[in-house]
This record gives sequence, structure tokens and C-alpha cells, in this order.
Amino acid sequence: MTTALAAATRRGRTVPVEEVATSDATVSVLIPLHDYAQFLPAAAASALGQTGVRVQLVIVDDRSTDDSLAVARSIAAGDDRVLVLANPRNLGPVGSVLAALAVATGEFSWYLDADDVIAPGALARAVAVARAHPSVGLVYGHPVHFPDGSVLPTARTTPTSWLLWSGGDWLHERCRTGLNVITSPEVLVRRSVLDRVGWPRPLPHTYDMELWLRLSAASDVAYIQGVDQAWHREHAGSRSDTVTPLHDLRERLLAFETFFADPGGPLERRDELEHLARRALARDALVKGAQRFDSGGATAADLEEHLGFAHGVYGDAARLPEWERLQSRLLSAPSDRFSPRFLLERVLRRLRTDRSWRRWHREGSF
Repeated sequence: MTTALAAATRRGRTVPVEEVATSDATVSVLIPLHDYAQFLPAAAASALGQTGVRVQLVIVDDRSTDDSLAVARSIAAGDDRVLVLANPRNLGPVGSVLAALAVATGEFSWYLDADDVIAPGALARAVAVARAHPSVGLVYGHPVHFPDGSVLPTARTTPTSWLLWSGGDWLHERCRTGLNVITSPEVLVRRSVLDRVGWPRPLPHTYDMELWLRLSAASDVAYIQGVDQAWHREHAGSRSDTVTPLHDLRERLLAFETFFADPGGPLERRDELEHLARRALARDALVKGAQRFDSGGATAADLEEHLGFAHGVYGDAARLPEWERLQSRLLSAPSDRFSPRFLLERVLRRLRTDRSWRRWHREGSF
């Protein structure tokens, strides 16, 4: 395959929504819990209130210091579909998910952070896709991000179509962009595929992303168009709120390196895909360095750090056009960020970003 073809954007195939029986399917919703007593009731209610499927809710308290465990047990006392586990010591999010998986019995699994909420009907919508297309091991949809303390936005609940990806094409796109397109509370996983590729691995921040890579290497992927599958709460103290751009890049690199070291099964074109992923991460680091300069306040050391990451992850980083753009900023005075050249680059970058986000909203892929 030529470099041009390898770098080309790949898209899924749109198919009509089908009426599929789902009432006999059991979905195990897994909630790892640590010091989120105030959020847990809403998360649990969103799972237990799902219709069209059988729900098993597994809550794993990870040695919380607030009333989380007591709240979880009170929820279980009122509903025999709920199972509560208490870790003997703090195991972190991955350890809690592994504990939940060890007792979960559903045909499908759904991971839910205790501060997020599943949209009405989301489980049945996802199961319908998986039942209609047995080759699909991962189904996701659009998550609505909302600030804590605000009223939940109204969710769209009538799908317009299903977007089906071959697992290889979806994986290619993740490597081509270097980005994780899934927030996490909007994903249904077929348990048989999960057992085949292996459970989540102990990565601090991108264990979910690395798992999506493995699942797509072993099965097809589907995106439900026209609906909102979950609400993702944004608040101070959440894991996503405390990650810097360079930290995020390093964690994504770790996810890719972990995946390529052991993809959980056969992987075609491994070298090509790893080359794409490393180039994408290098480009992203250089673009984010330019953004830091353009926003003001970035020091030469800040820009050098982005250049260093790019060169470390991708040996040909200096040949990328983004390298020259960041180098030119490194040699410029802070006031030069208002120069016509840099202003034009910012406008073009914004247009590209807006286009990517619109595509993500429609298709679940940048």
C-alpha cells in the first residue's frame, strides 16, 4: 500500500435501522466508584431505568472515603438487579472494572463512570445493532457533555441510521488521527469479544482507548447516528479535567505502544498502523505547541518540549510541515503571534477543527 493510500480517510457504511428483538438480552453495567456518593444515584438510576433489555448493575467501591459504599448498598437493597462489591484496598479504576467483570454475567457490557449518566433507551438501541450484526463487537453513539450543576440537556432518542465500520478501517482511522473518539459512557461491548481479546490493561488514563483498539482489531464497530447515548458530566476534580495537552499525548502514546506490543490477536499491517499513529501524535504535539504560542504566555522551553515529544515519538518529525510552523514561532517574539501569517494559520486551523468536530458529531470519527 502506498503512503498516500495508507493516510487516506476511511469511512463506515450507512445502513437503515432495523427492528430487532432485544428483551432477552442482558447488559451488565459496570460502575467503578470512588468518592462519588453525590453522583452515584443518578448514574445507577439511568442504568436501572433502561427499557427493552435486562439490566445487571455491578457497582465496585474502591475504598471510598465518603458515603459512596453506603449509598451503593442502599441502592442494592431496593433492587435485586444490583450487585455491590467493596475492594479490600484501593485498586484504581482498572482494578475496579476487572473486579466487576469477574462477576458480570451479561451478554454485553457497558462501562459507566459514577459521575456520568446513560440516556434513555441507549442500551436497547445498542443491543439492536449488535444483534442485527453479529460481527460487531463494539457499539457507540454520541455523548452529550454537560457542566455539573446544570440541567441535563434533552437527549435525542430516535436513531436515523447505523454506521458500520470494518474493524480494520475503524482501527486505521484511530491510528491515522491518533485520537480517541470515545468518551466512555456511550459504549456497548460484546462480552464474547472482550473475553477473546482480553480485559482492560492497567494504564493510568487510556486503558479504555487501548481496549477500543484491541476490540476493533478483532471485530467490527458500529456507530448509532442521530441519537445521544449518554451524558458526560464535566466538573472540577474529574480525571478528564486534570490532564494537560502533553500529558494527554503521552498517555495516548502509551495506549498505542501497549496495543502494538500485544494487540490481543493477529494484526495485519502492524508496522504501517504504528507508523501512522506515531506520525499523528507527532503532528498533534506540534500543532498544540503552536496553539500555546498563539494563545500567549508560552515560553521557549514550552515549545521545545513539544518539539522534543514530536521528535521522540516520530523520527521524521522534522520533515512534517507542522515542525517548520512551530520552529518559526520558537524564533519569533511573543508579539509576532498577531502577525498576518500566524493569524491566517490560526483561522485555517480553527476551520479544520470545526469540520472535524462536526464529523465526530455525525459519524463518531474525526
